[in-house]
Amino acid sequence: MKDSLRAGVSETRKITVDRDRTIDFMGEEARVYATPSLIRDIEHTCRDLIVAHADDGEDSVGSFITVHHTAPTLLGMTAEITVTVKEVEGRRVRFEITASDDIDPIAKGEHERFVVDVAKTAERLKGKAAKAAGA
Repeated sequence: MKDSLRAGVSETRKITVDRDRTIDFMGEEARVYATPSLIRDIEHTCRDLIVAHADDGEDSVGSFITVHHTAPTLLGMTAEITVTVKEVEGRRVRFEITASDDIDPIAKGEHERFVVDVAKTAERLKGKAAKAAGA
């Protein structure tokens, strides 16, 4: 991981809330940004920020997230997600998260990711798969 990944580095991403990102269980009139979709978009934004500062063969995995989803965002609206590196400790990267739409703040929280060596992680996963197959 490069030294450029440090506290204060941030990224903002605008997401158009399409049908696939909305809830459907309250009917068509109540389609709003689903919390699981918001969390996925937050995780992707954080991961992309890390990858921009990663060395070859590195990526990241999520280990913790807490999100307060405080307001609905309607189908077709744009959500703006801002992630800011709060702390880098070894391979652990902690983020502060805020999100808003054109009208309201919609979310705030924290996310933690670990920078990993992709090849080493793949080997570790193969080992676990072998144990699972033998169980």
